[in-house]
Amino acid sequence: MSALLQCLSHTPLIGHVDPAQEVLDEVDAVIAKARARIAAFQPELVVLFAPDHYNGFFYDVMPSFCLGMAAHAIGDFGTLAGPLSVPKALAEACAADVLRAGVDAAVSYRMQVDHGFAQPLEQLLGGLDRCPVIPVFINSVAVPLPDFQRARLLGEAIGRFARSLDQRVLFLGSGGLSHQPPVPELAKVDARMTDRLMGSGRHLPQDEREARQQRVIAAARRFVADPHSLHPLNPEWDQQFLDLLTEGRLAQLDSLGNAELSALAGNSTHEVKTWVAAFAALTAFGPYHASERYYRPIPEWIAGFGALAAHPAP
Repeated sequence: MSALLQCLSHTPLIGHVDPAQEVLDEVDAVIAKARARIAAFQPELVVLFAPDHYNGFFYDVMPSFCLGMAAHAIGDFGTLAGPLSVPKALAEACAADVLRAGVDAAVSYRMQVDHGFAQPLEQLLGGLDRCPVIPVFINSVAVPLPDFQRARLLGEAIGRFARSLDQRVLFLGSGGLSHQPPVPELAKVDARMTDRLMGSGRHLPQDEREARQQRVIAAARRFVADPHSLHPLNPEWDQQFLDLLTEGRLAQLDSLGNAELSALAGNSTHEVKTWVAAFAALTAFGPYHASERYYRPIPEWIAGFGALAAHPAP
């Protein structure tokens, strides 16, 4: 029984709107070191906390949390497509434990995921199916949103389940930090987009999906030229958030409301709840030691881009 944690920002803009080569090399080195640590750990199970961007979860049914009993990636923005290697019986047992712990989480036997799940599996493990993985969706864009406390309690429940296993468990958190890409909001869109958000966007025609991706790419280019074209990045808040995780002060985030977080760091900053859930899961193994901290605001990727690792303290 042992555990390792890696949190990492994701971005669909890699290869589409990139920063200077020296920044790319810096990020690549961070990812390579994380990949090497994970390879040395040899995980037997991965628990991946990640969001969605209206590619798999819609307002026809929008859970705060959902555990995948089976899942496949759609391959948006050039990320890998195909099935994830989900151990169904183990995922079912995890979901049952989470409910017994008092956390209401949905389950899906047909979970559809996007780059938020696929990118960390590709970058850190080398593929979608290299290791058994339980995918855990945390709603980070569709109001009403779960708060930090609920995300923490979810992580703690999953961590206790993982601790009961005689396995090497890797916790991954994918997303954040401060950012606000052009994600549609139900209250502000026309009838056609409303229909997409209600569920018809689950199976977009290829030309429409490509047009959607090009809108994000164009928004990134505008943001580089004009940092006020979108909600600005907030490096100060990002560093404070990393401080709280590094020092194990997760519960201090409980008092930060969703509206306040959006105002501080952007509507999509709620993806950091995947990091909180992952760190909360690790606390089930006792006090932890955080390391390999990385942070850089990267406007080309519309992201305060970060990474942080941790393992149980000796």
